[in-house]
Amino acid sequence: MLPAPRVPGRTWTVRLTGHADHTVSVTCSTGACRMPPRSKDAAAMRRFAAEHARAHARLATVRPDAACACGAADCAFHEDARASCAGAPLLLLVHNPAVGQVWTLAEICQACAPLIPHTAVLGRAQGSLAARPAAEQAAAAPAPARVVVAGGFSSPEAAPEAVARRRPHRGGPRRTR
Repeated sequence: MLPAPRVPGRTWTVRLTGHADHTVSVTCSTGACRMPPRSKDAAAMRRFAAEHARAHARLATVRPDAACACGAADCAFHEDARASCAGAPLLLLVHNPAVGQVWTLAEICQACAPLIPHTAVLGRAQGSLAARPAAEQAAAAPAPARVVVAGGFSSPEAAPEAVARRRPHRGGPRRTR
């Protein structure tokens, strides 16, 4: 039995762009997406861009026959390391919070995913274990992915266990740094 042919891995890019007149705009690589007009409220536009990327992630279903989008982009996601694309596809969010102006969602293989900095796994292909025997599926089945998104996307309502709790001050002298 020959393996099914792979379909190209998809990518979505949401970008926040500043302009000389001190306004910002949001663009999306999906032409059908409607973006708001330029605005001087950079914080609101950043929230919109983050929410727009999150909406794409909610609507995207990782296809089990998707090829690695990283390989199609000549490994531009992880320029410093080379890997042979292998494994089931994952939906990754690539977002560097230090820069904070670009959010990229991509179907990336399991081999390339750990090589890409500033990522969060948002989804896994559902049908990728279907061809294996039931006993092997149970042993190899990954734990369900917990959706924790970098760059301020997570919220206490979405992932309460991800919220860091601070201990109350118990008196005595405080340490200074």
